Amino acid sequence: MKNLKHESNKTYLITGSAGFIGYYLSKSLLEKGNRVIGIDNLNDYYDVTLKNQRLKKLEDFGSFSFVQGDISNKEFIMNLFDSTKPKIVVNLAAQAGVRHSIENPDVYVQSNINGFYNILEACRFYPVEHLIYASSSSVYGANKEVPFKESDSVDRPVSLYAASKKANELMAYTYSHLYKIPTTGLRFFTVYGPMGRPDMAYFSFTDKYFKGEEIKIFNNGDFANDLYRDFTYIDDIVEGIERVTKQLNHSNKEVPYRIYNIGNNKPEKLMVFIETLEECLSKSLNRQVKFKKKFEPIKPGDVPATYASIDTLEKDVGFKPVTPIQEGLQKFTDWYCDYYKLK
Repeated sequence: MKNLKHESNKTYLITGSAGFIGYYLSKSLLEKGNRVIGIDNLNDYYDVTLKNQRLKKLEDFGSFSFVQGDISNKEFIMNLFDSTKPKIVVNLAAQAGVRHSIENPDVYVQSNINGFYNILEACRFYPVEHLIYASSSSVYGANKEVPFKESDSVDRPVSLYAASKKANELMAYTYSHLYKIPTTGLRFFTVYGPMGRPDMAYFSFTDKYFKGEEIKIFNNGDFANDLYRDFTYIDDIVEGIERVTKQLNHSNKEVPYRIYNIGNNKPEKLMVFIETLEECLSKSLNRQVKFKKKFEPIKPGDVPATYASIDTLEKDVGFKPVTPIQEGLQKFTDWYCDYYKLK
């Protein structure tokens, strides 16, 4: 643990700070002159080198402190809150991945349930101004009515990952009710961009192209009833989170608890997304790119559509995502080719 004492009035504690969203949020807050303490267990769910590269960029800021540790370790979390007294906590640490949750359920209970419980307990004993935490569009399950609204029923999750995120929302409500902890859950919709997660489809498709492998598309080749997703660029996600962190008027409510969707509000068919990725990669490489495609049935836990209603977010914080898919994917493919020295 290094240099954790601070003189500023507010400190942001961000869990999962070496992760995709955690890195970009930390970077943005640091650039604005804030103090950030980052936590990450640096697990090997995906390439740890990429996580370390993100951390290296954050450590260039003198107001950033990093502590390697696991939120599922209650003693570690309580001691950290005791020594740093954070005012705003953003919990992004979680075991991600819908399909992975079917194959490895234990880690989801450990990180997403036990870990979040520890964060809530720490906020209870070391009161904070605001706890923001990552939920997911997965909580909507196979809801057929779109766009998904925060008021929709989310009682039928189709993966353990989704169930763990729904559980987080219920746990947060309980702590907001009992202890008046101001909490805001953010249901993220398919976040993408440079330095993203290699297990996400757009990243793995690009990997497979350079390996000469075919990509698997889980829509049975049914173009008329294609899957579609509300792809949301990382800068829009970060802007949304930052605006939410400033909403500290929860105390005006009997239960200081909120849920927001953060999505692009413009879903794209999977095949259109893949074609756009091919076009962007072609521009990055200055040659035509076409993926080798193999069509398979939809996998257990996957849902046919995600589509965010962002009316509540826009009304409360005055923001909606603005980055079109062509712009966001071009930034990703340019970064990918530069990072892996493919130009």
